[in-house]
Formats: sequence, C-alpha cells, structure tokens
Amino acid sequence: MKREIPRLISMAAGIFVLIGFFVPHPAIRTTYDDIQQWVIIVVAFTYVLGMANVMRINLKQIGTRSKDWPYKVALVAGVVITMAVGFSEGTKYLNDGTKFSWIYNTFYSAMSATMFSLLAFFIASAAFRAFRVRTLEALLLAVAAFILMLGRVPIGNAIHPVLPQAAEWLMNIPQNAAKRGILMGAALGVIATGFRIILGIERTYGSEGEGT
Repeated sequence: MKREIPRLISMAAGIFVLIGFFVPHPAIRTTYDDIQQWVIIVVAFTYVLGMANVMRINLKQIGTRSKDWPYKVALVAGVVITMAVGFSEGTKYLNDGTKFSWIYNTFYSAMSATMFSLLAFFIASAAFRAFRVRTLEALLLAVAAFILMLGRVPIGNAIHPVLPQAAEWLMNIPQNAAKRGILMGAALGVIATGFRIILGIERTYGSEGEGT
C-alpha cells in the first residue's frame, strides 16, 4: 500500500489537472487552482528535504574524513552561515546593502561567473571536435558556424556586407526550423512521460529501482 496509494493519488491528480486545463467550469477551475497551490507547497518542502539530505551526507563524510572532506566543510559552513544571515535579516534579506546580498554578490556571483567562464573552454574543445570536416554534415556545420561567427561581429561587415545578411538568414530559417523540431520532440517526450505517470506505467518515482 505504501506504493499503490501514492500512485493512485498521482493518477487522480494528473487526470483532474489534465481535465481542468481544458474544461473552464468554475468549480473545476477552482479545484484546479487549489491543486496548483498545493504543488507549490509540496515543492517548497522538497527544497527543505533536499537541503537536509545534503547536510546529512556531507556531515557524514566529514565525520569519516572521506576524500575531499575539507571542501565539504566549506560547503556546510557556507550553507549554515548563509541561512543564519538570511533568517536574521527577515524579509529584507534581498534588499541592497544587507549582509545576505553582500554574501550573494561577493561569493555566489563570483563563483557562478567562474563556472560559466570555464564553460567557454569546454565549448571551444567541443567545437574543435565537431568542426573536423570528415563528412558532408560536418562540412555544412563548419561553414555555417564560420558564417555566423563572422556575420555577428563588425569585421564581417567590413569583409563583405553579405556576411551579416547570411548570418541573419541562417538564424531565422535553418536554425529556427531545427530548434522547433527539437522543441516539438521534447514536448512529445514530456507528454508521453506525463501519460506514463498518470496511468501508473512509470513507476521509478514510487520506489527505487522499480520500473518497466
């Protein structure tokens, strides 16, 4: 019953939300909006559960002096200090000049910028591997990338006025067509997964390691 009841609740809620999205009856819409609010509340509790799980795992690894445990000490200390400062400042913690905003701008923003700057090297490495002209598709990709890189910078217009126009055409026609195809495929995948969960076919969320 520990597995069947959550699945039945998920099925009932999923079917009702699916019906409520298409049926504009006031009674159904009211319940539909209530379920949406309940989802927000449940998601908020999952953040608390996730934080508790992070603290439990890292504290255990600190206690056993596992690999890279000093970094885990920094993680736990950062979480505790940030939460303590945020709670002490109440609802004004996001205002400019608060200690929480100082922590956010000084540490979090700097570390985020560092992570994104490192992505540039991975992107350059991936582009180098992708642009090796071994097939016709790789040749087309390399030519398109070359036109886009030149057409999006001032030197491209200085070389020839057609380059910016060609880059704009590539972005508006082939790129949009490919992007829409990917989005349509992803949407169909989401719909299929949603129906699997509603019908109880997708069971991995109900118990670890169980599925079809």
